[in-house]
Amino acid sequence: MQHLDPEALSLFALDEPMDAGSIDHLRACPECAAEYAALRRAVHAVRTTPDASHLERPGANVWEGIHRTLGLSGAVAADPLAPARAGETPAGASAAEASATAAPATGAPTAGAPAALNPVKKQPAEPLPPTTSGNVTWLRRPATWLAAAAAAVVITTGVVVAVNQTAAPVPLASARLEPLDRFTASGSATVTEASDGSRSIEVQLDKTEARGYQEVWLIAPDLSRLVSLGIMNSSSGRFDVPAGLDLSGYPIVDISDEPLDGNPAHSSVSIVRGTLSS
Repeated sequence: MQHLDPEALSLFALDEPMDAGSIDHLRACPECAAEYAALRRAVHAVRTTPDASHLERPGANVWEGIHRTLGLSGAVAADPLAPARAGETPAGASAAEASATAAPATGAPTAGAPAALNPVKKQPAEPLPPTTSGNVTWLRRPATWLAAAAAAVVITTGVVVAVNQTAAPVPLASARLEPLDRFTASGSATVTEASDGSRSIEVQLDKTEARGYQEVWLIAPDLSRLVSLGIMNSSSGRFDVPAGLDLSGYPIVDISDEPLDGNPAHSSVSIVRGTLSS
């Protein structure tokens, strides 16, 4: 069997029209249908605006742990990700460094001050060995890039540990999903809230009966308004609930049987349906 052209499948997933012969092939070919469903998931993910409001800057203790583990000098004790404030001396800087920063660049004696207290002009540093490019000088200092690599590993480890220690999601509501019309599948839907306030809904079915593909919806009580949560290509799935969506206004969980026609609207053929309750 000759499969559909990948470019044609991509355009169809983007809601472009497809001829009747290609649609018939898509209904009869599991491989092309699976590829189409994957492309639709990608389109849905791209069209959904991610919520990055819960991302936070690592705390000062993360850099303190890195600094202590690597035995770095006091000159780099300040958290490099901390917001800088005008006129503030970086943490860990020595008094001499702070004085040098505040002193005039010319090194001339300050008027009215004793000569012994005036800063001494520093001797110029010895020139570095010539390189083909000034931008790669630091690559010739193994201690520098080894410390940077180790710091990256420690930061990554700290972030992973922090994520793993996040509190378990809190259940908010659940629904028993009952079959409609000619279908016999049943299942459940559970809404949970993470520690950052984001919500998700986990859907479970005991079987898959869709002739096309399954799509998960939240629907208003009078069935006049609905929100698509995404495509469910197996007997279970977890979907993000849009931020700000009032679940009391969309309490009905619906899984529809969607034909491969490129129409993003509900097909009006529901496999199961249930109402969320806390």
